[in-house]
Amino acid sequence: MEALLVLATAAVIDLALGDPPDALHPVAWMGKVIALLERGGRKLPPAGQLIYGIIMTLFVAGLFTAVFYFLYLLVGHYSQTGGIILGGLLLKLTFSIRGMWRTADKIKNYLIRDDLKTARFEIRALVSRETRNLSESQLSSAAVESVAEGLGDSLVAPLFYYLLFGLPGAIAYRAVNTLDSMIGYRGRYEHLGKFAARLDDILNFIPARLAALLLVLAAAFRRHARRAGRTALAEHARTASPNAGWPMAAMAGALAVRLEKPGHYALGDGGAAPSPDTIGRAVRLFLGAASIWLAMCLIAGGVNYAVTA
Repeated sequence: MEALLVLATAAVIDLALGDPPDALHPVAWMGKVIALLERGGRKLPPAGQLIYGIIMTLFVAGLFTAVFYFLYLLVGHYSQTGGIILGGLLLKLTFSIRGMWRTADKIKNYLIRDDLKTARFEIRALVSRETRNLSESQLSSAAVESVAEGLGDSLVAPLFYYLLFGLPGAIAYRAVNTLDSMIGYRGRYEHLGKFAARLDDILNFIPARLAALLLVLAAAFRRHARRAGRTALAEHARTASPNAGWPMAAMAGALAVRLEKPGHYALGDGGAAPSPDTIGRAVRLFLGAASIWLAMCLIAGGVNYAVTA
């Protein structure tokens, strides 16, 4: 029952309050630790960087998981209610619903006001691509792609691992995902971030496909489920990531738009060019899929409690 109450508390905190400032957010703390540690591996030879990256990934994931889980157990030992509240807060910090929709909504409003300069600056919170020369349509596409991908790695995945392994699972996943976002790309981190990137791919294999399915289910309410599913199945492999293409292609099909990262991929053949209105539609679909996922998680938690009680 406690695990179910922690999950419900986390959902309420997220929807009511959203994300805390970076100074208070453990993911930002993870980022500072990662930034500090990665300096030690920069000058190593490729093999040394690979080994250092493995050790760094396991250390960061283990450190934050152990510290936060210990705090949760400590508080819960003295107060069950306090433990549930702290557990809900810690779990909430591994996922984001309100934060994702608020950020995407902000980009949409800047584009509606024709403030491309600010939109290009703000969207850097969602994407890693160069944004200085993106057009309105390309900015809209980037926002929609981020909302779709975020459904998988910022909501479905952490709660998936919470259902499987409890709070340690969600925290460890978030640590690995943060490592991947910081050092898990080619170039200067080709060897240093390889282990984090591959581990993140493995951890997101099922959640990314679940996210695509959730978008298909959410699209059914607008009678676009078949198109969303067909596009996901046909076009998911166009991205370099083995996972991101699934929810992004499903989103492209559901909205009947062409999502494109110039020079890298295009999803949604024959679809219209995205616009600021497309961002709003994507957010509504995201919220529908998120609602379905939360309901499924709560039901799964309830069934588990009924079976094991």
